[in-house]
Amino acid sequence: MIQLLQLILALSFLVIIHEFGHFAFARLFKVRVEKFYLFFDYKFSIVKAKRFDGKWHVRFFAPTTTEDDEWGKHPDKTEWGIGWIPFGGYCAIAGMVDETHSADQLQKEPQPWEFRSKNVFQRFLIIAGGITVNFIAALCIFSMLIFSEGTDTMPLRNIDSGLYYSDILLDEGFKQQDKIISINGTEPETLGNVVQWLIIEGKQDVTVLRGKDTVRLTMSPDLGNRYLAFQNEFDRQERDKARQDQYYVKNRYVLISEFYPFVIDTVFDGTVASIADLRKGDSITAVGGVETPCYVMVSTELQHHPCDSVEISFSREGQSMTAIVFLGDQCKLGVVAKSKLSYYEVEHKDYGFWESIPAGIRFGWDYLKMYVKQFRLVFSKEGAQSLGGFGAIGQMFPKMWDWVAFWEMTGILSLILAFMNFLPIPALDGGYLLFLLVEMITRKQPSDKFLEKANTVGWVLLMGLLILANGNDLIKWLFR
Repeated sequence: MIQLLQLILALSFLVIIHEFGHFAFARLFKVRVEKFYLFFDYKFSIVKAKRFDGKWHVRFFAPTTTEDDEWGKHPDKTEWGIGWIPFGGYCAIAGMVDETHSADQLQKEPQPWEFRSKNVFQRFLIIAGGITVNFIAALCIFSMLIFSEGTDTMPLRNIDSGLYYSDILLDEGFKQQDKIISINGTEPETLGNVVQWLIIEGKQDVTVLRGKDTVRLTMSPDLGNRYLAFQNEFDRQERDKARQDQYYVKNRYVLISEFYPFVIDTVFDGTVASIADLRKGDSITAVGGVETPCYVMVSTELQHHPCDSVEISFSREGQSMTAIVFLGDQCKLGVVAKSKLSYYEVEHKDYGFWESIPAGIRFGWDYLKMYVKQFRLVFSKEGAQSLGGFGAIGQMFPKMWDWVAFWEMTGILSLILAFMNFLPIPALDGGYLLFLLVEMITRKQPSDKFLEKANTVGWVLLMGLLILANGNDLIKWLFR
């Protein structure tokens, strides 16, 4: 419920500021805005308000059509409201062919207060207003978060014991504890850079330090798609376990991680670890006879022994010891291990107000570039299967309320919303902008009928994409 609340709050905020971008430019050029709505008000709205005769008038659960009553006598006033269909929102601009007006409704001569009567440059700014506001809002959010919290980074150079690599990367030629020196000739600063360059951007030339030797590796060109396919299958198996046990805590597949030992920091009473007399400070070195010199390898190997007895090897004060534990279906020992922060230094940097602005802009621009680059993966079978809708977005929010995490996710979603609306798809802002650019070049305005048909095609494409994304969520929840 906390994740759902954060999702609704974030999307509502983003829709409002997006539509306000259209509203502000429309009013700047003296174009009437007939309605400004959060969510859609098919047939009726939850609440709506309009100011006329010197005061505000408010109605609850009122029908959408108001042409024949007192409200319809004031078309120059904007109607503000909240619809009952929780799917975005809209800003109904007078004289514009969109989801609120058809070409048949615009048969009269253009009026001075209508969108279609303005010059192409003014119309371009009105349409671009939503994208612009979302992009600026994201940069402002990132800047203020950096000003408030600073930044924490774990440079790759600080991970002196090397890295853990999953089976996918081991198949590519990596060895456990390899240190990555460069990718395509550039030194990655963080693990995030490594994942982005290998999986998202598809870079292939990797140089690692293996012991005292320098080794060059060449990644497969389909590494990104192979990772997505494996991730999809891993998620399916985890959902199967979760359906069998409502208390099962799903695991996360780790592609690459810092290499550090599994040293017990806390043992909970009544757990299999306490029964086996595992203690704080014990370092687990093997599970079921398989050597597990790092944290991820221990947690991964435990998953191979659900509802089974397994031998745990560990080191206590320099002495090698063993214990037999019976794991439940969650494959948990009932301990908390020391975090990676106990082994590797995190570099924290505070920013002054003016310093935070360019830092926030850089962060937002870098994230946008990464998002655009990973878009190529969507156009593959594996990418289409991993595409998520509102359910997947909601799960990106933390399960416990955290204002910093909330605003960080809101900023990211604002960037994504700006990019998606920039795509040249009819019915999206990018589609209108494309037609306006064509008009600037040809000096010929598309007909209202053409725009209406283009919007219909665009809405079909968008509905198909939404059905695919949210259908994936539903299938994962019900069947996978």
